Amino acid sequence: MSFKNIVRELRGRNKANGRRGRSHIAPEGSSSSSPSADGCFDQSVWVDLPPELLLDIIHRIESGQTSWPGRRDVVACASVCKAWREMTKEVVKVPELSGLLTFPVSLKQPGPRDDPIQCFIKRERATGIYRLYLGLSPALTGDKSKLLLSAKRVRRATGVEFIVSLSGKDFSRGSSNYIGKLRSNFLGTKFTVYENQPSPVDSGRSFNKKLSQTMRVSPWVTSSTHSYSMASILYELNVLRTRGPRRMQCIMNTIPVSSIQEGGQIHTPTELSNLGSKKKRGLIDFWSGNLGGESVVKEPLVLKNKLPRWHEQLQCWCLNFKGRVTVASVKNFQLMAAAAEAGKDMSIPEEEQERVILQFGKIGKDTFTMDYRYPISAFQAFAICLSSFDTKPVR
Repeated sequence: MSFKNIVRELRGRNKANGRRGRSHIAPEGSSSSSPSADGCFDQSVWVDLPPELLLDIIHRIESGQTSWPGRRDVVACASVCKAWREMTKEVVKVPELSGLLTFPVSLKQPGPRDDPIQCFIKRERATGIYRLYLGLSPALTGDKSKLLLSAKRVRRATGVEFIVSLSGKDFSRGSSNYIGKLRSNFLGTKFTVYENQPSPVDSGRSFNKKLSQTMRVSPWVTSSTHSYSMASILYELNVLRTRGPRRMQCIMNTIPVSSIQEGGQIHTPTELSNLGSKKKRGLIDFWSGNLGGESVVKEPLVLKNKLPRWHEQLQCWCLNFKGRVTVASVKNFQLMAAAAEAGKDMSIPEEEQERVILQFGKIGKDTFTMDYRYPISAFQAFAICLSSFDTKPVR
């Protein structure tokens, strides 16, 4: 069988098992893919390929498809059986090294260190839904679109919540598509990013005992899941409504400041939680913080927005978005690493203090660009950008 026929048959298997790459990145271990996750298709002529040949095939597919929708072929390889899945996961590199998003877990892994991953957000005012797409231009629609994450805005008595999901329509907290949420206070000056996790399975070790009371969330959380605070977004109070740029800072509770220092590293999760799966895993596999088993680091990374400069000719505040933002808006921002506070040994290189980690800006009435890089993930970047949509009079 030729190489092209193998890819074609992989696509057929992928569609037959209900995997729709058009809508979103197919969740790992989903119930719809149980036939391919538990065993191989014995009737196929290429399932029992020698490991060396299998590795060569996957290498060729992975290196030849560096963008979507062609990247679906790599996902199709992981859908064949457990052996193909493990081999594909070994070949596919994390976004930090490759700059590519392939599997759902990539959305919780840190972005690349050099060139940022470029995305755009589309807002639906009528439904309160925000969708994050991968790509340079919002012109990529239909079959060429790549939906990464979606969020639905829900108003509560004490504030606003954004429910984040892998699906564009399913925002149920009991669904396997639900991965986290963003919650604001009443004034809209503080937002907290919560990551969804399965219940602890090892009662002897009792993971909950390692977590502070401030991290545990009881309202609106089912008994089978827990949400843990992974970031806080603070906006400076502006009671007098003075004109000028907004000031914000983000405290990344699960990212140590050492991650951006020379030789610094950050733990990269290798699995994504699946609440619909019967097979349970420990919490530590899903945390996007440090590897030590604690969710909150002692010296977290703090991001602050880059202050714009006043342009005399244009009579407005300006930032250099390098052509990625075309419409002036108070929502536009660029985030960089904040300098060390007095009395704390957090030496951050000057080049890191000037490097833009996340930028967000308007290019149309309901279209915005979002570019992010190491050490934050797509999920964290999306949650931070969502906070900019919840406008309040005091901000």
